[in-house]
Amino acid sequence: MASKKKIVVTGFGPFAEHAVNASWVAVQELEQLGLGEAVDLYVCEVPVEYQAVKLLLPSLWKGRKPQLVVHVGVSGLATTVTLEQCAHNKGYTRPDNCSFCPYSQCCVVNGPDCIKSILDMDTICKRVNDAGIGITVSTSEDAGRYLCDYTYYTSLHLGKGRAAFVHVPPLGRPYSGKELGRGLQAVIQEMLKLLEGSPSEEAQKGTKDSSDKP
Repeated sequence: MASKKKIVVTGFGPFAEHAVNASWVAVQELEQLGLGEAVDLYVCEVPVEYQAVKLLLPSLWKGRKPQLVVHVGVSGLATTVTLEQCAHNKGYTRPDNCSFCPYSQCCVVNGPDCIKSILDMDTICKRVNDAGIGITVSTSEDAGRYLCDYTYYTSLHLGKGRAAFVHVPPLGRPYSGKELGRGLQAVIQEMLKLLEGSPSEEAQKGTKDSSDKP
């Protein structure tokens, strides 16, 4: 019997005007739905704090040994479920919930300016939209230079590109928590199909991406 795929999905805790963070609501809904019998899904809530991210993410990657980590965050500007294609190393000047921001203003000192996921977000976006589940998906190349971008970069760096980031709109604008959970389920299932479908190609991409790293 094949071993289950280990997938970690995170959402963020409250911050600023987001007293209830839609990302964590969506992840909890996803946990109820599951990703099928072949997937061991582990979810956790991430505080909106740079230092907490720095401590938590290495423990998730080392302790859980996941095939894929998907981070979910809320964006007040988003009206769709948005797949982030890459993350940025520099420009972290906005203080977190503890009024802290990194002294270096970057994720990894001397790290590459940008790291891309090994997943083709355009393909995933098209497949989910074509499936007609009633939730619109789009792609982006700017995760916002705050905890979302910081978390994504850190995971891409630790996981050699085997990470993804999904921005969701605030609750009710226009989707409910249950709808966002269904959207996440559809998106992550397509991500898993891509990972399964072309292992040699993904391995080559992973090798290429990791060669940029210090």
